[in-house]
Amino acid sequence: MKRSIRTTVLSVGALIAAAGLPAGTAHADAATPRVDLRVLVVADGGPAVQAITAELDSAGTPYTQVDLTRSDRPTIDAAFLADTVGGRPRAKFQAVVLPNDNPFAAGSAEMAALGAYEQTYDIPQVDAYTYARPQVGLQYFVAGGYAGSVDGAQAGVTAAGRSGPFGYLEGSVPFEDNSPTVGESYAYLAQPAPGADFTTYVDAPIPGSARRGSLVGEYRHGGRRELVVTFVYNRYQQQFRLLARGIVEWMTGGVHLGASRNYFSVHVDDVFAADDRWDTQLNCTPGDVDCAGGGGTPNPIRMTADDAEYAKNWQAGRNFTLDMVYNGAGSLDQREDNNGVDLLADKLQADRDRFRWINHTYTHAFLGCEQDVSVVPWRCAANPDGSTKWVSRSTIDDEIVLNRLWGQGFGLPLQNDELVTGEHSGMAVLPQQPQDNPNLAASLTGNGVKWVASDNSRDPEQRQVGSASTVARYPMNVYYNVGKAAEAADEYNWIYTSRAQGGSGICEDHADTTTCLPAPLDTATGYAQKIVPAETRTALGHVLGNDPKPHFIHQSNLAEERLAYPVLNGVIDGYDALFDANTPLVNERMKDIGTELKRRGAWKSALQAGQVTAYRIGSAVTVVAPAGLDVTATLPAGTLLGTAGFGSPYAGRVSGWTTATGSALELTLPSSAPAAPSAAAAPRPAPATAPAPGTTVPPAVREGAAGTDRR
Repeated sequence: MKRSIRTTVLSVGALIAAAGLPAGTAHADAATPRVDLRVLVVADGGPAVQAITAELDSAGTPYTQVDLTRSDRPTIDAAFLADTVGGRPRAKFQAVVLPNDNPFAAGSAEMAALGAYEQTYDIPQVDAYTYARPQVGLQYFVAGGYAGSVDGAQAGVTAAGRSGPFGYLEGSVPFEDNSPTVGESYAYLAQPAPGADFTTYVDAPIPGSARRGSLVGEYRHGGRRELVVTFVYNRYQQQFRLLARGIVEWMTGGVHLGASRNYFSVHVDDVFAADDRWDTQLNCTPGDVDCAGGGGTPNPIRMTADDAEYAKNWQAGRNFTLDMVYNGAGSLDQREDNNGVDLLADKLQADRDRFRWINHTYTHAFLGCEQDVSVVPWRCAANPDGSTKWVSRSTIDDEIVLNRLWGQGFGLPLQNDELVTGEHSGMAVLPQQPQDNPNLAASLTGNGVKWVASDNSRDPEQRQVGSASTVARYPMNVYYNVGKAAEAADEYNWIYTSRAQGGSGICEDHADTTTCLPAPLDTATGYAQKIVPAETRTALGHVLGNDPKPHFIHQSNLAEERLAYPVLNGVIDGYDALFDANTPLVNERMKDIGTELKRRGAWKSALQAGQVTAYRIGSAVTVVAPAGLDVTATLPAGTLLGTAGFGSPYAGRVSGWTTATGSALELTLPSSAPAAPSAAAAPRPAPATAPAPGTTVPPAVREGAAGTDRR
């Protein structure tokens, strides 16, 4: 069982100065090149290069992009690639990403300049997507190989891949096959060409044979190294998400700015309260605002003490911690209605230290405008002068403070600077309330709230609301108002089927963003067969995207038929089957997630403003950044920052944040780190197996053939 971890943050303060260490360059000969920690990306508009740049963006790894489709782009020549700084040769880029092995016209001086640069400074090149042939170290795919769809293929990491750049994977690399009618992945499968110095890292069975062909491999020739990728992909596909880290680690030698981890946190809203139930006859939720005229009889769903015991034991079995987002008034109501008895609250109080807890306001009141629920959908009530009638500052204060006091009295281990308002209310919600309640910011500031949840589906970017930074949460498609699988499938049908099929027609009215089901789900099997796999795939996609944002469900999903667990188990089991134990899920609480997002935002801004410079000379890495900026990097295990170890272990490397002091940060790589060039080498002549000058790839390959973005 893999352990869930929380990231480590280092603060160096005056560590470097106190240690009295010499600059890293002091031990390097003047002929040792400086290699800047920046990637050169040559783009042609294809999905493969877009996917790699998306990975660099997500991690915070700086790069320079040259767009081949632009007439005003810079020319790639020797001066563009390298120069001299302080008498020392400088390679301006630590790696090169090309759309394929040679995207230029025949006889291109730019390709010649790149080849010479890579030879001289030992700079690796990624061929984002090319086809199998001897010029890339592989046999022609027509000679016992394969070219075609690999939808649903079960690829795998080879022994060389596991001991090399893909050692964070368990071994299996399954290719998606989400639609029987849409081609999702196209590949060329072939074995190494006779005599080629080629190492396969990821391969797949060649259809119709007992052999396997390369999908990702390293080709060494003429003093150059290329990572040859022979399948097309986009940034969202699982197969790319699994391999993205390894592609970056290969091209950077595991020494780069930026970091990537796999996160999964789950908030359970409305704990202690009850959630109204979907009515399968009325197609609305009695007791909530979507039933016209208050129709129907409420039939609420609430966890029991047995459900709480199950949640505790489930956590222990999965080594995973849920965040219980609570409303204290729910327990008060339960006791008032049951002669002072609330077995659920008693159980959760006894086990309170097994969970994390977040204030969800006392009564779950709507904290935006005052709602007029006499119509469906509701609207904001208006003052006599026509202005919006807002929930008052005092009401917001009461909701925050009373729930905080109740939780403290109940012994809950709270973090008072975290808050999730009911329905994320108080913040803008379209179309009814296009702006925040102006009283919300003052209340958050006055009550010391630093982190407030927002709904990622409508407010995804982190922003300030008074003293608080938002933390966007992903809603899971396990509805708040269902406790049984048949109810979930029925509501799903209502939302995602046409009027002619008995649905609401919402999917028809929003055809640009929503797809109607071809036919209603069977309510007896639809939840398990359709909804669970879809939600598992969506959530796992977030996990694999270096995305720390939490997901949220509701206490109703842990009650009755406990609908959330098949999805949660699917995500965790799916993850464990794919990743090595050195790459565990990171399970953080809300304030830590907010801090991570805030650091990333500041880091991104600093990179865009050109305020960060980093380079490697031999075993020394130097980072220059504005004082107070949190700097992120991924480096080999054993790297030192001053005399202390840098970062924390993840995926076979160490990574983390450290705060710039205004002086250069000096890091020392371990002797086991991949060697940097010791001196600029003269370009070598290309061997016979190298691409002929001006070799190009077929148009179908250059255009991406069968892998366009799907989202």
